Amino acid sequence: MPTVKFANNNAQFFITMKNRVNQYFQDRKISTKGNLKLYIKSAIIVTLMIVNYIWLVFFTPDHFLMSLALCSTLGFLFAAIGFNIMHDGAHGSYSEKNWLNKAMSYSLDILGGSSYMWHFKHNVAHHSFTNILEMDEDIHIRPFIRTNVNQKRFGIHRFQHIYGLPLYSLSYGIWIFVNDYSKYFKRRIAHSVVIPKMTLQQNLQFWLTKVLYLAIFIAIPIWQVGLLKTVLGYSLLVIVCGILVGITFQLAHVNGEVEFVAPEGESFVVENEWAIHQINTTANFNTIIFC
Repeated sequence: MPTVKFANNNAQFFITMKNRVNQYFQDRKISTKGNLKLYIKSAIIVTLMIVNYIWLVFFTPDHFLMSLALCSTLGFLFAAIGFNIMHDGAHGSYSEKNWLNKAMSYSLDILGGSSYMWHFKHNVAHHSFTNILEMDEDIHIRPFIRTNVNQKRFGIHRFQHIYGLPLYSLSYGIWIFVNDYSKYFKRRIAHSVVIPKMTLQQNLQFWLTKVLYLAIFIAIPIWQVGLLKTVLGYSLLVIVCGILVGITFQLAHVNGEVEFVAPEGESFVVENEWAIHQINTTANFNTIIFC
């Protein structure tokens, strides 16, 4: 397995940037963690999801279009929990309390994913080796999508602007039904990270939450509304959530403005320190200033 290192011997940029950011928060007396607004937003999102689910499954509207609207809304709320609760908790920024950050990261397990696998895929592999070929799994959607010029080009790629969005709509379903299990058994993230052997508690959490998810969002709806309606409704939920999650996460790192790195040889050193590499491989969006 190739090794990739960064030129961190004289990492002055990161030190200076970190000091300035910390000073910014100190001067304005702003916490670097979540605040009351975030907690209220979280409560609203979770409450809406529970109400939406109960309404849809146990008090199913007679109007077919209303049911489809609720399924779409549920998919949106799944994504909202991922962006606003799970992601912040997994990065330790939701709260000053570590146990609360951990609890919020577990929201992913309730929604079908594995917070344990996510930690290694996202926090460790992705943020350590952003946009580095064969190291960052997020840029490998082979063979269907070619995300950068360093990847081999196939004839089908000339049509990826047409089938790309429908393909991304499957990303949530593939994540929870395929990728999590692949990581569980292979214990590896691309060529960058080896997943440690899981403890008994971690194994139980993985399998029990997977079963719980299937029970809540597949078995119970089939029992209440029938197989066909469940398949249609759940498929719509997966499509909406997949599009929102796929596009939002990819916008930051897969576009024409960022850099991609293709390591050469068994031992490759990135020419920049890690923090500069992060900036070069990441794009801001939605930064319009209203005057």
